[in-house]
Amino acid sequence: MPHRAWFLGTAFLSLLSSARAFYLPGAAPHDYASGELVKLYVNALTPMLGSKDNAKLKSLINYDYYNPQFHFCEPEGGPHKEPESLGSILFGDRIFNSPYDIRMLQDNGTCRTLCTQNVPGEDAKFINDRIREDYALNWLIDGLPAAEMKVDVRTGDLFFDMGFNLGDDEGEFAETPALNNHYEIVLRYHTPSPGVHRVVGVLVWPTSRGGSQTEPLDDCSSTVAPLILSEDQTNTVRYTYRVMWNESSTPWATRWDNYLHIFDPRIHWFSLVNSLVIVVFLCVMVSMILLRTVTRDISRYNAIDLSEDVQEDWGWKLVHGEVFRTPRNPMVLSVLVGNGAQLCAMVGVTLVFALLGFLSPSNRGSLATVMMVCWTFFGGISGYVSSRVYASLGGTNRRKNSFLTATILPCLVFAIVFFLNLFLVSAGSSGAVPFGTMLLIIVLWFGISAPLSAGVSHPVRVNQIPRQIPKTPRYLQPWAATLLAGILPFGAGFVEIYFVLSSLFASRAYYAFGFLALTAGVVSLTTATVTILFTYFILCAEEYRWHWRAFLTGGGSAFWLLAYGVFYWASRLSLDSFSSVVLYMGYLLLLALLDFLVTGTIGFIATYWAVRRLYSAIRVD
Repeated sequence: MPHRAWFLGTAFLSLLSSARAFYLPGAAPHDYASGELVKLYVNALTPMLGSKDNAKLKSLINYDYYNPQFHFCEPEGGPHKEPESLGSILFGDRIFNSPYDIRMLQDNGTCRTLCTQNVPGEDAKFINDRIREDYALNWLIDGLPAAEMKVDVRTGDLFFDMGFNLGDDEGEFAETPALNNHYEIVLRYHTPSPGVHRVVGVLVWPTSRGGSQTEPLDDCSSTVAPLILSEDQTNTVRYTYRVMWNESSTPWATRWDNYLHIFDPRIHWFSLVNSLVIVVFLCVMVSMILLRTVTRDISRYNAIDLSEDVQEDWGWKLVHGEVFRTPRNPMVLSVLVGNGAQLCAMVGVTLVFALLGFLSPSNRGSLATVMMVCWTFFGGISGYVSSRVYASLGGTNRRKNSFLTATILPCLVFAIVFFLNLFLVSAGSSGAVPFGTMLLIIVLWFGISAPLSAGVSHPVRVNQIPRQIPKTPRYLQPWAATLLAGILPFGAGFVEIYFVLSSLFASRAYYAFGFLALTAGVVSLTTATVTILFTYFILCAEEYRWHWRAFLTGGGSAFWLLAYGVFYWASRLSLDSFSSVVLYMGYLLLLALLDFLVTGTIGFIATYWAVRRLYSAIRVD
């Protein structure tokens, strides 16, 4: 125990020490005086969706800003990495300092040269390929991302789209892309009191300026031909920038409102109302079954008619002596339910933190950090639930159950992530997780042991001889029931799934956690009610092997999530490299697996509760 506590304490302190780079929403702002240095940090280059309506994402690989093949200007003494949180590292952030010299309210409108670089032909080809894949630069100033100002064509609202293009490959530049080597940096500032200034907006307009790259610099306003990199010879590239200060009435507390733009919020409301209608309908159906059909059956079963010597049972009452018989592989089922309960707790607490505003995009990596910490400290929930279910199913080897619950899922997830990490390393991506971070995750995962507990007693006895099972209708066959039952929970949340996938793969900021929390609640209720309904149907068909069926039926939405992920790939992605395809399918399978565990656990626990309530209400001689 002392060694385990020491490892856990070390991991937790490491996590806290690595999370000091950025502020939480509502923390103290940075007040600048006139002439004070405003630091500009650079982050990894990420692929982004093009400006066209039918644009597709062309890659899933991030690159370090100071990748030698880009030949960006470096600060004196070389770039220095900034401290980042665990979640920020996992999400691919690689933040460094930069050579940009920006002073508060100084050099307004002055065009300045950053540096001049020589780009060989082979590196020019690398840059042109990244431009064709719509890669974007990501800068940070005072915690705000550099963005381009765009207009929502549906609502006409102005918003800031994070990141800006590495180059231009549209129209006349489709065959020979143009590299953006000049940046118009517009910094919006707010002055709450005389002499105190705060940055409230960062806009960048990149342009391509060709012509002579060695002649004296003009005012950067003249019209010149774009800069086309030749892939056959060495190119000279001069990087220039101009800073313009723009006073704004936007206070510091609301400066993120322009970045966090919801595209057509009516879609979210329509999806939520539609989901609520579905769940109300299902709840009414379950209530009808439990309050009318089941109550009538129970009354008939419990009524003693002295004029009849034999009372014949039918329907679900016939299998009362079999319904709590130990299913096949109770160890595996209990381990899956335990890990699913841990994930449910993690998701629930993470959504609470998100609703309270702690997981705003302004706090970089906070979402993944909170999820990892919650996963770690909810290991006890996994062990408790798994042990209870295992004991209730008649299991006796509790030590093995505890060990497998604590190791199977973490090992599987780690193996998948490690495999995908190899592809990132081979592609030279900055998104590859460093070995030290992976070691920290291992310590966090295995630092908490799972407690043991007693099982749950059953309201009816189990017959010694198993009852013969009649032929089950086709729609109640395991896979048919799983796919049919998964349609409604998936339909209740597929709109939010689209925005979540866009956030994960297309570098879109997602912050509609209110919609997400309500949708998660509706999906949970839908999953529980649908699973109870299908279990009641199979019990009426005298099929008493409901344990695994309940878990599969509850997790049916994961198969539709997998199918939707393939559709999203076909409609929104255009992945040319094998590494990007493997990464997307790997992450999609991981998402489907976690969704299967969460929804399967919800369905199993809800069904277990309903079955116990059902059979505890009847009289059995």
